[in-house]
Parts: sequence; structure tokens; C-alpha cells
Amino acid sequence: MVDYPMALEYISIMVLAIVFVLIAVRKIGNIRIKIWQAMTLGAVIVLLTGQINPIDAFYSVNLDVIVFLFGMFVVGESMQRSGYLNLLSRRLFYRARSVDQLILLILIPIGLLSALLMNDTLAIIGTPIALGLSKKHGLSPKLLLLALAFAVTTGSVMSPIGNPQNLLVASSGGIDSPFITFVQYLALPTMLCFIVAFLFLRFFYRAEFQKPLVENQNEEIHIDTQLVQISKLSLLLIILLIGVKVIVVVAAPWIEMRLSYIAIIAALPIILLSRKRVDIVRNIDWPTLLFFVSMFVLMASVWQSGVFQELISTLGLDLTSIPIIIAVGTLLSQLISNVPLVALFIPIFSSNGASLVQLIALAAGSTIAGNMLVLGAASNVIIIQNAERHGETIEFSEFAKIGIPLTLVQSFVYLVFLLLAS
Repeated sequence: MVDYPMALEYISIMVLAIVFVLIAVRKIGNIRIKIWQAMTLGAVIVLLTGQINPIDAFYSVNLDVIVFLFGMFVVGESMQRSGYLNLLSRRLFYRARSVDQLILLILIPIGLLSALLMNDTLAIIGTPIALGLSKKHGLSPKLLLLALAFAVTTGSVMSPIGNPQNLLVASSGGIDSPFITFVQYLALPTMLCFIVAFLFLRFFYRAEFQKPLVENQNEEIHIDTQLVQISKLSLLLIILLIGVKVIVVVAAPWIEMRLSYIAIIAALPIILLSRKRVDIVRNIDWPTLLFFVSMFVLMASVWQSGVFQELISTLGLDLTSIPIIIAVGTLLSQLISNVPLVALFIPIFSSNGASLVQLIALAAGSTIAGNMLVLGAASNVIIIQNAERHGETIEFSEFAKIGIPLTLVQSFVYLVFLLLAS
């Protein structure tokens, strides 16, 4: 006889598994399934089956994230449409004389920028740049998109504002001087992990690295002068406001300065001053916004099922052990996303009096998890769906083939450094 309450408890988990399969397969018969479609289907199913009620579903959506992404999508679309991204790309990559140099210029500078401007921001801005470089130099778009994905995830590890989960660890964990602390513990292993990512890309795409790099030529760039100036203003606002946020986090942590505020303020010049405001807003990546709304609903349903919390309790894992923290952070982030995972750990840490190294390990493990699978980081989804708008993509298996071994090695690097520091 079936224990229906127990069976119903696992519906959300089964739906999550179906979503994973659909994203991995991406095709049923002749029907091509996009990532946002699979996630939206999952959210609809858990709502229709009563796994989460509409009120809880509404409140599960993190509006701060959605507003942040909307603002950054507006800025990114303006920069691309104006031709400003092409100008920035030319200035940043004109020194590259080989594929090795080009990939290193993607990995390290963009990775370091993601530590300050947040990984999702660089994913939005960087995707059209990567695709443009691919077209210009006749290189595989998959190589450049993967380099971008690994750059923004790896780089964001060493900053409390590099991604949402690090910010949650820094704010809820009570870390004093979070910027200094994160850099102190994570800067060196992160630099080493950039090199690890480069070596993995060089191995898996060795044929691409043998190609001669096309010399930087004076290709024609279509410029909308007015929109370029407005885009520059928006980018400057982002940089200035992030600088203010850094100061606030260090000097006045009780003052709330949300990333959504920064994104909306940066988007305002475009919305208010540009003659192309309607076209820009119409053409931003709305499917990705729908993906995140759906993901919040589905993950909240999975969270409410209590299955993962019960599993951790049943296994009796020592959640104070740094290897366990990194392992659980890396693996479980693939299933319930890194922000809910950190939200699960913080109360456990608070009740047991977590050490500084344990908090840093949680941030490192839950963030570097993004390099393992497509769903491991929001920035991966942004990159892939943005690329699909331009006719390119990275399949689930293509990402996993490199991402799984890369993440295992990078996790080991962080583990060694944190064990030495403990």
C-alpha cells in the first residue's frame, strides 16, 4: 500500500530531476527545448500539483535578483546596440597575438572584474564580446563562452560581492572586514584556479589553440554616438556605485545598499534619455528573467519538501569539517542552487559557532560549484541563453565534460589552501 503523504513529498524532487534531464537532453523528437522552457515547465508542475501554494511561490521569487538582472540587461543591450561593446573589446584584446594570450585575457581580467562588478554583470556584458571575438578570429564560440563562464565564476570566489551567495555569507556570517578577509584567504588559490581553467581549456580545445590568431584589423564598427555616450554614463554609474557599496560594506555594514538599486540607477539614463529605449527594453533577455522566476518557485518547492535537509541529517555529516563543507557546497549547489544551500548552512553554523575558515569554505565551495554543470551558476544560464539568441549554445554534456573534472581540481586547490589556513 502506497504511503501517499510520503510519495507526495518527493514530487518536487522528481520534477527537479525531470527538469535536469530536459536541460541535459535539450531535445524531444524534433522539438528543441530551451533552458528557460524546461525550468518554467517545472515551476508550473509544482504549482499545479500543489507542491507549493501560489502565495509561497510569489514570495519565493527574489525580486532583488530579478530587478538587478533587468537593469543589467538594459545596460548590456544598450552597450551592444550602440557599438560600445565592440570598442571595449578592441581596447581590451588588441594586444593578443595568440589564442593562448586571448584566452588568458578573457580568464584573468574578466575574472578579476567579476569580483567587483558581480559575475552576472560580466556574464551579460561578456557574452556578446566572446561571440564577437569568435567570429572575428574564426575560433570556436564554445571555447570562448566556456572561458567566459569559468572566468566569471572563478573570479567571483574571492570577493564578498562577487555573487549573491558570498554576499549572504559575508552579511549573515558576521565576517569583520569581509573584503580583506576574502582576499586574504581566497586570492592566491583563485589565481591558481585561473591557471587550472586555462590548462583544462587548452587540453580539451587543443586544436583551437593551434590556430593562428587573426591580426587585429580595422574592422568596421557601427557606432550610435548618442547611445555610446549614454552607455558610458551607465557603465560609469555601475562602477561608482559598486565602489560606494564596497565602502559601505566595510565602513557601515548596517546600511543596506542592494545591487538592484545599483542596476536600476545605472539603467535610468538609458530609459530616460535614449531615443531607442523601447527597442532596448523590448529586446532584453526576457526568457532568462522568466527562467529565474521559475527557478525560485521550483527550488522553493524542493526546499519545502525537506528532503535534502532530512538527507543531510540522516547521513550524519560533520558540517564543521572543511572537506565536507566544500564537498556538500559543490555537489548540493547543483540541485538546490547555491543561494538556498548557503541559506541552509548559515543557521547551522550560527548554532555551532562556525569559524572564519568554515564560512570562507562555504563561500568557496558553493561558488566554484558553478563550474561543474550548467545549472551550477546563474551566470552560466545567462551566458548560454544570451548565446542562443545569436545562434550559438553549449550543450549540457559539453559543459559537464570539462566542468566536472575542472571543478574537482579547483575544489581541491581551495581545500588545500583552507586546510593550511585553519
